[in-house]
Amino acid sequence: MDKALRSLVRRRAGEVCEYCRLPQEASPFASFHVEHIIARQHGGPTESDNLALACGFCNFHKGPNIASLDPESGHLVPLFHPRRDRWTGHFAWEGTVIVGETATGRATTQLLAMNDWERVEIRENLQTLGEPFAG
Repeated sequence: MDKALRSLVRRRAGEVCEYCRLPQEASPFASFHVEHIIARQHGGPTESDNLALACGFCNFHKGPNIASLDPESGHLVPLFHPRRDRWTGHFAWEGTVIVGETATGRATTQLLAMNDWERVEIRENLQTLGEPFAG
């Protein structure tokens, strides 16, 4: 993947994880990853429509997965796809907690552990400091 493509993905995302909405500048972890939404091992191409900016935590938990079980219905559903889906169509904020509002939202929230205590704590700290986060 060339530098121009990485730069495009970062700019398009506004330096915010496209899954959990954590800003890069607030992350205590390493630089965010430009990840394949549909993994290369599943035939996902290295082109802008298949790339998203993800914090290391989301990228690690997502791995090559493209689907997961909805914890409410138990059905296998596709994960949130940042290029095809609107974030607000699948997720909502309850304070600093991300709530999955659809089967896809619930499955993605659970699989990516988007409300892990460390990430909720980071969001709470940002909120306390009056720093912007996507909530």
